[in-house]
Amino acid sequence: MQEIARGASEFIGEEYIASLVQRFYTTGERFIVKAGFDPTAPDLHLGHVVLLSKLATFQRYGGDVKFLIGDFTATIGDPSGKTQTRKQLTRDEVEQNAKTYKEQVFKVLDPAHTEVCFNSAWINALGIGGLVNLTAQFSVARMLERDDFTKRYKENLPISIIEFIYPLLQGYDSVALNCDIELGGNDQKFNLLVGRALQRSYGLDKEQSVLTVPLLEGLDGAQKMSKSLGNYIGVTENPNTMYAKIMSISDELMWRYYELLSQKSLEELKAMREGVRSGNLHPKSVKQNLAHEITARFHGAGAAEIAQIEFDQVFSRNQMPSEIPVVEFSTQDSGVWICKILQESGLCPSSSQARRDIQAGACKIDGQKVLDENLKLTQGEYVLQIGKRKFVKAIIL
Repeated sequence: MQEIARGASEFIGEEYIASLVQRFYTTGERFIVKAGFDPTAPDLHLGHVVLLSKLATFQRYGGDVKFLIGDFTATIGDPSGKTQTRKQLTRDEVEQNAKTYKEQVFKVLDPAHTEVCFNSAWINALGIGGLVNLTAQFSVARMLERDDFTKRYKENLPISIIEFIYPLLQGYDSVALNCDIELGGNDQKFNLLVGRALQRSYGLDKEQSVLTVPLLEGLDGAQKMSKSLGNYIGVTENPNTMYAKIMSISDELMWRYYELLSQKSLEELKAMREGVRSGNLHPKSVKQNLAHEITARFHGAGAAEIAQIEFDQVFSRNQMPSEIPVVEFSTQDSGVWICKILQESGLCPSSSQARRDIQAGACKIDGQKVLDENLKLTQGEYVLQIGKRKFVKAIIL
């Protein structure tokens, strides 16, 4: 139970979970654990892996995971934590994103104890009569208990009826799957409790327990990990990039990543903390172990070893990476503007950011710092670098 509770934000029905685990150890009978994923983006990042790792923990202690892809509810859009109505996805977008999810989750979950489900299977079968009956289970006042709905209502911002239906449909998933436990981010608490209430309304002889997990901070250590914020570590990123990104997090944030993502036991984590505190372990070596473990999980031990060597070569010895992406530019009369190269090669998101990076001394050409933001490069080959991790070879034709 200590491992199950590790890193959790909140437990509701902890005693029921303990009884399920006890029953598994006594009789071998397994139980049902559900987590829903709306395929609103095609790729997973380590923020998603926090929830997947907790599901994997339950699998070790008797849980059969229902990995629920909300292919129906994704066409509505989850309003949790939003200040405006969310854009609905097309059916094609949902199906393509769901396919990518299925290819990625088994890097964390045990396929032998995982069933990938799609909630359109039972929601489509509800029919209009079933939907009317479902909406009768909750009042508008109860829906307005949600913080985000309350805020929008008070500020006279629109709330569509379909957004009230979303948590009901998510809750109905728990009825259809006969769930014992449901997991979700701590921003999903209201939706998870709806499932618990609907199981009572539909006469199930159980109330699912609820466990919420925190939202993982991104590389900046401040905001939650998000692709839109650029502070993410994607599970499909190449191993060198993944390793280097993990090594870039702060020593303080490292422990949170260990707690939420590592498969090391609580006793091992305690020993490492004590080792760093006493000076017997250097924080860098502890972080290297974390980077190696996570990279190996998604790319294999061999790729993690190579990534570690590559990182040491580039960052500790200030050498060039073994592989550098190549981009080509057609020369003009006076050459190609450095900011244009930095932007179009992907080293900087915009020419304005390129100017700022040059002014800050973060840009190098062939190992030499560049301070002239108006510089133009003529025909030739140049290795451009921003910071310690971003390289590109520019060929000016």
